[in-house]
Amino acid sequence: MTAVMWFRRDLRLGDNPALVEAAADGGDGGVLPLFVLDPRLWGTAGISRRLYLGDSLRALDASLRDREGGSGGLQVVRGDPVRRVVAAAREVGASRVHVAADHGPYGSERDAAVEEALARHDIELVRTGSPYAVSPGRVLKKDGTPYWVFTPFSRAWAEHGWRGPIDPPRRVRYLTLADTSGIPDLQRPDGLSLPTAGEDAARRRWRAFLDGPLTDYARDRDKPGVDGTSRMSVHLKWGEIHPRTMLADISERGGKGTQTYRSELAWREFYAHVLHHRPETARDYYKQEFARMEYDEPGELFEKWQQGRTGFPVVDAAMRQLRATGWMHNRARMIVASFLVKDLHVEWQHGARHFMEWLVDGDLASNQHGWQWTAGCGTDAAPFFRVFNPVSQGRKFDPDGAYVRRWVPELADAEDPHEPVDPIVDHAEERREALDRWERIRG
Repeated sequence: MTAVMWFRRDLRLGDNPALVEAAADGGDGGVLPLFVLDPRLWGTAGISRRLYLGDSLRALDASLRDREGGSGGLQVVRGDPVRRVVAAAREVGASRVHVAADHGPYGSERDAAVEEALARHDIELVRTGSPYAVSPGRVLKKDGTPYWVFTPFSRAWAEHGWRGPIDPPRRVRYLTLADTSGIPDLQRPDGLSLPTAGEDAARRRWRAFLDGPLTDYARDRDKPGVDGTSRMSVHLKWGEIHPRTMLADISERGGKGTQTYRSELAWREFYAHVLHHRPETARDYYKQEFARMEYDEPGELFEKWQQGRTGFPVVDAAMRQLRATGWMHNRARMIVASFLVKDLHVEWQHGARHFMEWLVDGDLASNQHGWQWTAGCGTDAAPFFRVFNPVSQGRKFDPDGAYVRRWVPELADAEDPHEPVDPIVDHAEERREALDRWERIRG
């Protein structure tokens, strides 16, 4: 008997329940480690995400080849998953294909289609685990309905609990395919610096955070000019580490930083929970009344926002950081999102799409609902009348200007790096305009 392990958002060997199940299922017959380059996902990814994914796949391939008893690396094919997964399973004579469940709108539909196609050949799709400590759909109110507010969800989530981490399988015979596409090897643009990908890199980064910034995380996490965050979002996005592993590690530690970090992991799971129950909110408004608001079509000002040329230093620093590293500090994400929606009056979907193109950690649930939170139309949303002032936000969270000076080098020697330079809009005027538009939909 043989089995297929179809990797998606779980590019690791450790603490991977689906891989453990595949290894037990395949037994002496072996396991085919498969990754499908899906044109629908690959085609919407920007260069940063494509490059990072390629690096992560290479790291997984190396891990598979290095494992005791491993005889083949990651098998990468390109095309429609329905066709490619079925073909791969039939080629190696597998009776089951193992996956970690995907609860996203596209992923769940894709998996249902693959499951149906496999069944026509008497092959079973087996879902084990998910990219979350608690899979979406499991944490519900006593009446069986979903939570729509974070705080009660987080309490129920913690009470539900999760299993502990598990070791990778040993002595697995990894199978190969006769014809594969290979892992994409793309040209890296000059000036683009991405984090190191892979399971080992994730573990190193996590250990460094535990031994350093975690202690002061509650104090420093909102300061973009300080290395006070974990930078683990990209590793979670691609499943190079599982949140269970992280929760197990921080459970051994106390302090406010630990409590705050655990809450941030709960927010990630909450947004996945919301998207699972309201899949339309990946593109549409959680609070439908905001769809009636008057918005401006994205044009020249939107392009200046994308390029980091707004004249508002902290906004420009954040947008340039995104282009240069594929990542942006979370406080900066809120500032630039507020600026786009409430200063430039552009609908949140345009900004969310830009982020998903460039962010290496672009998680659909967290990204879309983070944008809706700032735009005032999501769950637990910041009220619309809370319009971030980009100048005061910069001075508050980047008091010495380290963040702005790093990413807006023309202001490196400025006496006040947060003072706008040739701003594209008047913030006070646009704030009044945003509130006027909001008032018109309230009546």
